[in-house]
Amino acid sequence: MALARYAFTLLALAALPAHAATPAEEGEQIRSADAQFWRAYNACDTAAMDPLISQDVEFYHDKGGLTLGRKALVDSIRNNLCSNPDFHLRRELVEGSLEFHHLNGGYGLLSGTHRFYVLETGKPERLDGQARFTTLFKLKDGAWQMHRVLSYDHGPAQ
Repeated sequence: MALARYAFTLLALAALPAHAATPAEEGEQIRSADAQFWRAYNACDTAAMDPLISQDVEFYHDKGGLTLGRKALVDSIRNNLCSNPDFHLRRELVEGSLEFHHLNGGYGLLSGTHRFYVLETGKPERLDGQARFTTLFKLKDGAWQMHRVLSYDHGPAQ
């Protein structure tokens, strides 16, 4: 009888959900995933970007249009921004602009403003412009991934 009670207790505990992250914890996790992506972007490390992007990502850009799917997005970065060793684009978050909004069901929204700097071989780095962004992150298999990305309001830096 004691063994049956012990087995029942183990089964009941196994059925309980694991600790669900609080909205504040999710915000920190999403900010971390976002920072990892942009470090990889700045280093042109497309292999490191790959797991941070959902398979069915939708990337909306006010100048470049729509890019559908992880492969297309990573290929676009690799073949355009990262294809010329004499030209490098660096993204930098505008301090104080990052906002997080919790969405139920394994989603979170991150928005803010970023600036882009151009570094060309033999020239000093220069500020090229800035834009706003909104990224919908989705929790998949315990990891936060960029799922829907909007990059808009591109123009001169303020």
